[in-house]
Amino acid sequence: MRLSTIRQLGVKELRGLLRDPMLLLLIVYAFTLSIYTAATAMPETLNNAPIAIVDEDRSALSARIGSAFYKPYFAPPQLITPDQMDQRMDAGVDTFALDIPPDFQRDMLAGRSPTLQLNVDATRMTQAFSGSGYIQSIITSEIAEFARHDRESATQPVNLVLRAQFNPQLNKGWFGSVMNVINSITMLSIVLTGTALIREREHGTIEHLLVMPITPFEIMASKIWSMGLVVLVASAFSITAVVQGLLGVPIEGSVLLFLVGASLQLFATTSLGIFLATMAGSMPQFGLLLMLVLLPLQILSGSMTPRESMPVLVQNIMLAAPNTHFVALAQAILYRGAGFANVWPQFLALSAIGTVLFLFSLARFRQSLK
Repeated sequence: MRLSTIRQLGVKELRGLLRDPMLLLLIVYAFTLSIYTAATAMPETLNNAPIAIVDEDRSALSARIGSAFYKPYFAPPQLITPDQMDQRMDAGVDTFALDIPPDFQRDMLAGRSPTLQLNVDATRMTQAFSGSGYIQSIITSEIAEFARHDRESATQPVNLVLRAQFNPQLNKGWFGSVMNVINSITMLSIVLTGTALIREREHGTIEHLLVMPITPFEIMASKIWSMGLVVLVASAFSITAVVQGLLGVPIEGSVLLFLVGASLQLFATTSLGIFLATMAGSMPQFGLLLMLVLLPLQILSGSMTPRESMPVLVQNIMLAAPNTHFVALAQAILYRGAGFANVWPQFLALSAIGTVLFLFSLARFRQSLK
């Protein structure tokens, strides 16, 4: 093994990447616009949900309920007739349609327990799940205040003070932006290394390299360090310029320590990209393999849902995946300000998994060359 050969081959890979505008565009998009979109354009809470009200009572209570829905959670309510309700729901105009029956206020004051009807368009999943609870809470509160003739809430014997640690404002953008950086690191590292190897095979340059005094180890190592360096630089820019700068997300821990952990993650995922490229005969086959591997890595690693909510068998299986340990150390460092003394088990696990993947991929690469 010659370090100068590995360096020169890596520089060749970087030059080849610069001549591929689509991959460059993918890198820029994944670490800029994709991060911003994940933090701002996919709300987890209710936002401007369209609601219509069929007021058949025309009473003070029904008017009070109708005026209780306002921005930013709901769009201004539209007063419609009963005949329009089904038509508007079928056309997708309204997410919620509230029907207040005749004599609702009179029956409520008489203690007859009248019933309200709420129609929900469940195809709009996020708004349907959270909005139903919002509407129920609003209606219950308005009816209780109307019955008491007072808007002040009753004094409770216990005062519960809720304090959210690490994200006091419960800002969804803080979580979405950082997790999307983690997912982009995994995706781009696999895509770039696999594409680099398949491009060598399709252009016939892999045979040119083999007739030179170059070993398979040097070829593989050059692709790993060059593509890993590109993703590492892009992720460092994304964390500092996009996450901290543009989105204003506070980073509690050391960005340098996170990048060291990202380097170990890149060592493992770039090796995985080489292995997938040796299994695929062409770029379309590589894309299919990528979907089969990348989706479980991202969904089951804890970046989208907590690992504790998954079956125990899945949790144990995913301990063999590098993403599981990388997500854990990234959340600990960036959110909770953890130091190396807290995340060294994840660093050790990533080093072991990366070494195994590298050796396994190298053996597979040598076999494919024969």
